[in-house]
Amino acid sequence: MNSIYDETHELFRESFRAFVDAEIVPKYPDWEAAGIMDRELYVEAGKHGFVGMSVAEEHGGGGTTDFRFNAIIADELARRGINGAGLGLTLHNDIVTPYFIEYCNEEQAARWLPGIASGELITAVAMTEPGTGSDLAGIKTTAVRDGDEFVLNGAKTFITNGINSDLVVVVCMTDAEAGRNGMTLLVVERGMEGFERGRNLDKIGQKSADTAELFFADVRVPAANVLGEEGNAMEYLAFNLAQERLSIGLFGVAAARSALEWTVEYVKERTAFGQPIASFQNTKFVLAEVATEIAVAEPFMEQCILKLNEGTLSPATAAMAKLHGTELQNRVTDRCLQLFGGYGFMTEYPIGPAYADARVTTIYGGTSEIMKTIISKDVLK
Repeated sequence: MNSIYDETHELFRESFRAFVDAEIVPKYPDWEAAGIMDRELYVEAGKHGFVGMSVAEEHGGGGTTDFRFNAIIADELARRGINGAGLGLTLHNDIVTPYFIEYCNEEQAARWLPGIASGELITAVAMTEPGTGSDLAGIKTTAVRDGDEFVLNGAKTFITNGINSDLVVVVCMTDAEAGRNGMTLLVVERGMEGFERGRNLDKIGQKSADTAELFFADVRVPAANVLGEEGNAMEYLAFNLAQERLSIGLFGVAAARSALEWTVEYVKERTAFGQPIASFQNTKFVLAEVATEIAVAEPFMEQCILKLNEGTLSPATAAMAKLHGTELQNRVTDRCLQLFGGYGFMTEYPIGPAYADARVTTIYGGTSEIMKTIISKDVLK
């Protein structure tokens, strides 16, 4: 099968791979131990054009809507086992920035997009609340209009980039009587009075992706910070779901590929009962099955990328990409870890952290159960 990547993409890959090896790999263990990555990474990435690729050139971005560049970033991060910091970067690029590009008015675009493209303004989106989980219609965070401001009250949890973020797109209720049609996107900026960040949550994996609780106590947010139009949050959130879910699924397949490559290298070197582990039939069969599953998944993901570029990626197909990619990631890292034996449980080999990092991927961005619900509706229509 012909590759969907051309020479320009491969040059971008080489450049980003060198960036990862020079700027991320040496620092990554420290970030994982600290539970947060260095903010300066975003600025360095911005200098090299690795964030804000889809921001218009007039605002300092790359001016491209070709998602193949985003896919290359995910692939190269997964290749080096950079899951935590990788989540922070892909969240900024693939998931939050599109909302600013699509819904900023001219004044907001001039105010925010240059910093988003340079990496000086780190983004986050705050949907989930302590009692709602995936049920966005049940959010309790409110914003009451008071002249030229909204008074924001409530709490959010599990917010990636929650500590590092400068711009937080907050989903809030501005008209309780309107229900789903009464929800609005408000951009809360670092330093606004009453905006507090809670603890950096202690996770079992993806530790360098700072994940926090956010609290809003009578935060006065200018009406000029409404993203899009008041009351249209649910419509706006749906706009980027296909790209968000594809992004997560792509990373899952790339992580599975990396786990396979690490395992192949390990079983060739490691011996048991006087012979390489690779010589045992069970090892051969496991690797054959894993390699086949990855080989089948990769062309599907590439076709999804092309459909996204064309604007034809359906919600159901994006849900398939997310469901299959993340379930594959979990299955492959689990089976590969088994072949490492006791060393698989140690952090000195990348397979252990990759196993822990994988577990949440079937939860965030919509659980596997929600993906199945979306897909089943399309199947049964």
